[in-house]
Amino acid sequence: MDLDAITEYSALHPKPSGLILQYGTAGFRTKAEHLDHVMFRMGLLAVLRSKQTKSTIGVMVTASHNPEEDNGVKLVDPLGEMLAPSWEEHATCLANAEEQDMPRVLMDISVKAAVNLQQDAFIVIGRDTRPTSEKLSQSVIDGVTVLEGQFHDYGLVTTPQLHYMVYCRNTSGQYGEATLEGYYQKLSKAFMELTKKTLCSEDEYRSLKVDCANGIGALKLKEMEHYVSQGLSVQLFNDGTKGKLNHLCGADFVKSHQKPPQGMEMKSNERCCSFDGDADRIVYHYLDVDGHFHLIDGDKIATLISSFLKELLLEIGESLNIGVVQTAYANGSSTRYLEEVMKVPVYCTKTGVKHLHHKAQEFDIGVYFEANGHGTVLFSKAAETKIRQLTKELEDERRKAAAKMLENVIDLFNQAAGDAISDMLVIEAILMLKDLSIQQWDALYMDLPNRQLKVKVADRQVISTTDAERQVVTPPGLQEAINDLVKKYKLSRAFVRPSGTEDVVRVYAEADSQVSWDGSIEKICGESLIPWVVGVVVGEKRKLFQ
Repeated sequence: MDLDAITEYSALHPKPSGLILQYGTAGFRTKAEHLDHVMFRMGLLAVLRSKQTKSTIGVMVTASHNPEEDNGVKLVDPLGEMLAPSWEEHATCLANAEEQDMPRVLMDISVKAAVNLQQDAFIVIGRDTRPTSEKLSQSVIDGVTVLEGQFHDYGLVTTPQLHYMVYCRNTSGQYGEATLEGYYQKLSKAFMELTKKTLCSEDEYRSLKVDCANGIGALKLKEMEHYVSQGLSVQLFNDGTKGKLNHLCGADFVKSHQKPPQGMEMKSNERCCSFDGDADRIVYHYLDVDGHFHLIDGDKIATLISSFLKELLLEIGESLNIGVVQTAYANGSSTRYLEEVMKVPVYCTKTGVKHLHHKAQEFDIGVYFEANGHGTVLFSKAAETKIRQLTKELEDERRKAAAKMLENVIDLFNQAAGDAISDMLVIEAILMLKDLSIQQWDALYMDLPNRQLKVKVADRQVISTTDAERQVVTPPGLQEAINDLVKKYKLSRAFVRPSGTEDVVRVYAEADSQVSWDGSIEKICGESLIPWVVGVVVGEKRKLFQ
């Protein structure tokens, strides 16, 4: 390791004095002007991680659903998964090291992680469409090259596409071809195979309106359009030609504000969906005949997908175990529907994709979606082998057809990460095969009315939680206050948790529709929990529930 060269290059990417950043679930995210040194150092770290794992590592420059002026970076581990927790700590230490200490910290990491510095390293890099992403991506490349790592720059790609590339490269092409063409071919072939029987019928031509959040999803859907045009007509809105990234549009806006995105003309009963800025989240929505807006979020997506998968397994006659993984934000109605109607086991984890992904790996078929629309389905190696074997061995035509469908579903999901394009194609295929309208899908169950709020605070760490973030541990008295409140309302539930990425505390509450609109939700969130949270976290001495 040439420490003199590293010091020389690092001086070209100086760290602003006193700036402290934390590598969280989404990597580093902040204002773009504060990230140049972080990008350079993450290039360095990616090389060390590649040497340690003897694998290709990914670096994605994006801030996902954040405003356009923000940016961020995250590393992708060998099988397309999130960076290992111990390396998140290394990332934080390296990013926050003062200029004169940085080479020493780099050496400390290589010693602690037992990195063989003689090992070759290969890094793949991608970026979103933010105005600052290209320059910041070059800073990553500077970090990679000064440590003599090899790299391939994919340029403009969605975040899930980069995860896919990493997975392909580290499975010697078994998962797929590590090119955009390979990605489009794999997904479109599975989609067309899955839907070919429905396309032969007299069904009306399938059309879907897509809000692309003025982000990378628009560019990639345009590239993919002709691969699936026989089965699906996609109309793109907020495609980046005008309007700012994620501004009044995109999955996060639609989910948070429970209203249509600007820039999309919606007619009654038309199927519409929204991606987020880096195309790793998707939510569906429509207007009914009375002009009322209906949101179909990650909970209902998980319900549609897991119900379909369970039906296929029953048709085949296989007893592969299927589990659905949710977070505390999942609407209580979705959990009850899955457990009581579909008889599918549901598990709750802490918020953050890495927690859901890890839990989903415990099943033959693990379905995970956050309510925000981020999710995918994981198939164990044993389950995948069994299903592919059954397509060849089964003689009964109905069972064989169901096994073939399941095989195509495996290929249609991006198992490396939640992927809006992949998930969209899966959803469209299921709706076709089950001949479901968007209204029928929405009617599977009725969401409990709910509210989500966030409170800006000086120190979010004052609040700690347990039981997958559903119960408050500290400060004392807060959980008891919540318990007293929710007892008053039917089917009600509420929780408070610190954000994993910013100094805010998040508050969630839901309650039965019969009482919700008398102000009970507002009472739970607004009149009671919020003052308590603010009072505790900013150090107010007078506590409300004493």
